[in-house]
Amino acid sequence: MIRFLLLLLLMFTPLQAMAEDEEIVLGLSQNRVAITARFDGSDILLFGAVKRESPIPDDPLEVIVTVEGPSGPLLIRRKERRFGIWINSKVLEVDSAPAFYAVASSGPLSEVLERIENERYNITVDRNIQTVTSTVEFGNTKEFSTALVRIQQENNSYQVLENAVVVDQQTLFRTSISLPSNLTEGDYQARIFLTRGGSVISQFTTTIDVRKVGLERFLYNLAHEHAPIYGILSLVIAVVAGWGASAAFRLIREG
Repeated sequence: MIRFLLLLLLMFTPLQAMAEDEEIVLGLSQNRVAITARFDGSDILLFGAVKRESPIPDDPLEVIVTVEGPSGPLLIRRKERRFGIWINSKVLEVDSAPAFYAVASSGPLSEVLERIENERYNITVDRNIQTVTSTVEFGNTKEFSTALVRIQQENNSYQVLENAVVVDQQTLFRTSISLPSNLTEGDYQARIFLTRGGSVISQFTTTIDVRKVGLERFLYNLAHEHAPIYGILSLVIAVVAGWGASAAFRLIREG
């Protein structure tokens, strides 16, 4: 079924990429993710093909896929034990860190991507973390960036999926990215890179829309656009819930 869809993409909807001789034709299992109260994560299947105007080169084709969530500033704090208690001792301000980032590749990243190409396109997780001076003085900022990546990997927000992209006959490719339940709303950018000998020969970018829907959307908009009303409504609900629980317990005792 996937191969049939790829052939249709090649015939009718060629999507332009960077390379002149090899272009990426991409498909998505879904380009919109709806966050509801029961949302517990989602898998995005990315599949595509390479359109060529010339014979396949001798060097093997490798594919790298990244999915990046909305970025924003972030504070990383280091705790130290002093006088028997844990306190925040040092803080690093990260200029921009994605809320979600996954990178999948058809082989080990160290083999399919040259370092200079990684620095040019910011493909790996660590290249997407841009740090600036700390709000307090300390020595090595790399320790804080490493800690950020480790924490995000533990909650599945950052993923490194080597050997997770399947490439068939240097033409068809596919992979699956798991989105966690704690997704941040916004536009998620998916990038696909074709490499040969570690060099990027073509790339393509598309967007996956992640939004809250239904009651979650209403409450989110109410909290951000009408904060006083949201606060009053929350207070009323709390009072009613407390009164209802008290009445129920009173009926149980009397019964």
